[in-house]
Parts: sequence; C-alpha cells; structure tokens
Amino acid sequence: MSKAQLIKKPVEAEMKEFESHFSKAMDSNIPLLKHIVNYLYRQKGKQLRPVLVFLTAKLHGDVTDRTFTAASMIELLHSATLIHDDVVDESYRRRGAFSINALWRSKIAVLVGDFLLSKGLLLSVKTKSYDLLEIMSEAVREMSEGELLQIEKSRKLNITEEVYFDIIRKKTATLISSCAANGACSVNASEEDVQKMKLFGEYLGIAFQIKDDLLDYSNSSVIGKPTGNDLKEKKLTLPVIYALRESNEKLSRQMLQIIRRNNKNKRKISKVVDFVIDSGGIEYTKAKMEEYRKKAIDILNEYPSSAVRDSLSALVEYAVERKK
Repeated sequence: MSKAQLIKKPVEAEMKEFESHFSKAMDSNIPLLKHIVNYLYRQKGKQLRPVLVFLTAKLHGDVTDRTFTAASMIELLHSATLIHDDVVDESYRRRGAFSINALWRSKIAVLVGDFLLSKGLLLSVKTKSYDLLEIMSEAVREMSEGELLQIEKSRKLNITEEVYFDIIRKKTATLISSCAANGACSVNASEEDVQKMKLFGEYLGIAFQIKDDLLDYSNSSVIGKPTGNDLKEKKLTLPVIYALRESNEKLSRQMLQIIRRNNKNKRKISKVVDFVIDSGGIEYTKAKMEEYRKKAIDILNEYPSSAVRDSLSALVEYAVERKK
C-alpha cells in the first residue's frame, strides 16, 4: 500500500462518495465546456486537498453534507488556480499530460478557470455555507497577492527570507490552510479548533513548499544532477537566499548577475547551484522545513490518538519526505 493510500484509509468511503459530488459540481450543459471538464476530471491527481478536508472534519466530529460542499469548493478552487497558473507561466504540461491552454489556447483556459471558480462560489451560496465561503475567499485573495508579490520581487531579485516566507504562505500554504480550517468548520467545530486547524494547515503548507524548493537541488533521475529550474526562471528560493546572505558581497553579486543575465545558460546556472550547496543553503533550508514539520505535528499531538490523527501525521511526513 502506498503512502497516499495509507493517508486516505480513514476516509476511503467519503472519498468514494466525493467522486459523484465533485463530478456534479463541475457539470455544464455547454458541449465544449463539458468536454474540457471531462478531460480535467480524468487528469485528477492524488486529491490530497479533499482528503485533508475529510480528515480534519473527522478529527472534530462526523462528516456532514457541509463537508462534501467544503471539499468540492476547495477542489474547484484548486483546479481553477492550476489552470490560471499554466496560462501565466505559459506551461504546456500538467501532471504529465497536456495543460488546458496547450490543447484549447489561453483564452479558453482562462474562461474555464473562471467557470470552475464560479461553480465553487455558487456551491457555497446555494447551500448557505457562508462561513466556508469566507475561509475560501480569504484563500483566493491571499493566493493572488502571493503571486503578484513574487512577480514584483523576481523582477528586482531582492527577496529576503522574510519576504520568501510571506510569498510561500500566501501562494501555497493558504490553500492547504483553508482545507484544514474548512474541514473543521464543516462539522461545527469550535472557533478555537477551526483556528488551530488553520494554523496546522499553514505549517503543513509551508513545509510542503520548502520541500518543493529543495527538490530543485536534488539529483534528477534523468540527468543525474540538480536541475536548477527555479534559478532558470529567476525564482529566488530559500537555499539561494541563505547562500547570498551568508556569502561575501562580491561573490553574491556575481551569482545574482548570472541569475539575472545568464539564467538560460546551463553551465553558469550549475555554478550557482554549486555555490548554494557549498554555502550550506541546503542544510539551512532542511532545518527550516523541520521546524514547520514539528510545529504541524505538535498541533496534532494536542488531539487524542486515533486513526485519523495518525493519517494526518502521515500526511505531514509525506509532505517533507516525498521524492517529487
């Protein structure tokens, strides 16, 4: 049994039932839209976000119709943001398959993303789940702010560690945070518990993103060495931010010059990767990831031992141990 299957085990029945809820939530009478939505549905990944909604709901009570609404809202929002991200990044592959903008062009992709977002909003309004809608709307706002903040800072290449954490909290952690908070909220958990789950999700999301940034410095199974893809896209993540901060001014300036002007030159980017590794950027970043992993686990340990808590702990461990 895979790690993902172990994580899902306490909510297997709910996830099976969720399939029909989510399929219905995405439905449309427009033939083109129906065709694209069916394509999207076939490409769905591990669905760890709805799993997180159901697990955090079960941690606080029995799953209700509101929990299925919360899980569907989150998955619709997540799908919409992935489509919009592919358009912004001009990316033509998603999970090994062609992206929507690759197959149907950017204009249609943007409209499909808007459609999915509107379906999520309507779902919450129709069920009068305004408390769930508020949590999700905050996530949408923060994700947009995070994307714009990253664009602004990447142009100037002046990202500090404080700004880096602000960006990843907004861009990545806030959606995972809303999953955990909405799960608890959907079963009428106390406000204290909802806020606790929101913080748990934030710590989990930050650890997850830090791991993503570390994977860029892991040896690729294809070429046998780090890809440095973030550097090629002029993205300053924590390993390089630390290395630049701790090195002498002259060397840091040289490395920034390569990122700014020679980011497409593989040989020169390899020099920056080596600089980051030699400067201790990887060890520092791993230590930071461990801090957030521990914070997330500490919150879970406030709850009684159960299969659900064990699955949530396994999800945290998966976030920091995964190989891709």
